[in-house]
Amino acid sequence: MTTRPDPAPTADAHAAAAYDDADRERYLPEPPKRVDAPQRAPFERDRARVVHAASTRRLAAKTQVMGPQTDDFVRNRLTHSLEVAQVARDLARAIGTHPDVAETAALAHDLGHPPFGHNGEAVLAELAAPCGGFEGNAQTLRLLTRLEAKTFAPDGSSVGLNLTRATLDACTKYPWDRASAPAPRGVHGDGSPRLVVKFGVYDDDRPTFDWLRRGVPEAAPRRQCVEAQVMDLADDVAYSVHDVEDGVAAGRIDLTALDRHREGLWQTVRDWYAPGVDDATLDEVLAGLRTMGSWPTAPYDGTRRSQAALKNLTSDLVGRFCGAVQTATFASLDGDVPVRHSADLVVPARTGLEITVLKGIAAHLVMRTDDRIALMGRQRELLAELLAELLRRGPDALEPAFAEDWKAAADDAARLRVVVDQVASLTDGSAVAWWGRLAAGRGTPA
Repeated sequence: MTTRPDPAPTADAHAAAAYDDADRERYLPEPPKRVDAPQRAPFERDRARVVHAASTRRLAAKTQVMGPQTDDFVRNRLTHSLEVAQVARDLARAIGTHPDVAETAALAHDLGHPPFGHNGEAVLAELAAPCGGFEGNAQTLRLLTRLEAKTFAPDGSSVGLNLTRATLDACTKYPWDRASAPAPRGVHGDGSPRLVVKFGVYDDDRPTFDWLRRGVPEAAPRRQCVEAQVMDLADDVAYSVHDVEDGVAAGRIDLTALDRHREGLWQTVRDWYAPGVDDATLDEVLAGLRTMGSWPTAPYDGTRRSQAALKNLTSDLVGRFCGAVQTATFASLDGDVPVRHSADLVVPARTGLEITVLKGIAAHLVMRTDDRIALMGRQRELLAELLAELLRRGPDALEPAFAEDWKAAADDAARLRVVVDQVASLTDGSAVAWWGRLAAGRGTPA
């Protein structure tokens, strides 16, 4: 679960020098490590804590686009997160921000996803309304600062992984609460409609959120730090490119035959991602992508030569997008190192459209299929039934850590939050298994 060794330590050291003590501060001060222990910098230690977190391991069995059991090639949430982390690290180094901070945020960006991805998120958001809702990014912050057990305060409360302020800020994709969230619109990368308002913190996690956002300019209280912007773009790049790669390898996308789907492709782009863009603009953007030397001229056939050509195309696409962003970002800087809230990432409009075209290809040819839509309906029913049964049974049906939280909960809303935390922690497979076991226990066939 590591990326390749860093080739430019001097550049990393230059970036590290731009961060101050407040950026490296932890919510709970920690004593120095023993002198005989490995001496790692604070941001390196943050990265290691996320790599070794139980929530990171669970990503291997959580849905990406086609589902982790579809076949051995397509991506799950863990492989996706590793690829996002590599893109984020390379882009962060290229623009001069700290690669460890951006990479850790990328590794953590999907930790809060429940079983069945955004489909499961929509179910939990509706059922958790009485306790403040559910949102995958807010759940990520809750995991990092509370649910992942590593560090405890003197009063006995968990402070989670106790990451630095800069790293937690970088993990905050939506730096606002539910009450301040804009109305949802469009669709997610997995094709499910955006039914859940996007926010980054639950009300009972607000003290930690306020601490990590300390120092944010008052004129822009909702602004992502630049490391979070790197993470966000890396996620966009990775799933737009790799979802197409998975679709090609699965036989659902033929990049040499897109013209036969032109009308449906562009309508999907407008329906899901870019309502105002016209056919002529999208035709031009696709034509530009086709000028790449690695764009295929023959259908994918699964041979090693074809596999290598597909992999070279994905590499070139990632390089194309990140290179354009690097150039535009450099042009906007005045010479300072882009650290936290001192600068913004610049994504050229053309690059954004190229990414959108790839999303549209995957959306139309993979995600709008009838078999996926039917499966998503069954997943929603299962998750709703599981949550209701756990809420009915109480602590005896929960894992020990969540049973302890239940017993400490002060009211029904707090107990509902505990059950939501438990369900959100499950993988796709374990959610199905728990539902089957509980259904059998109440005399209902699984």
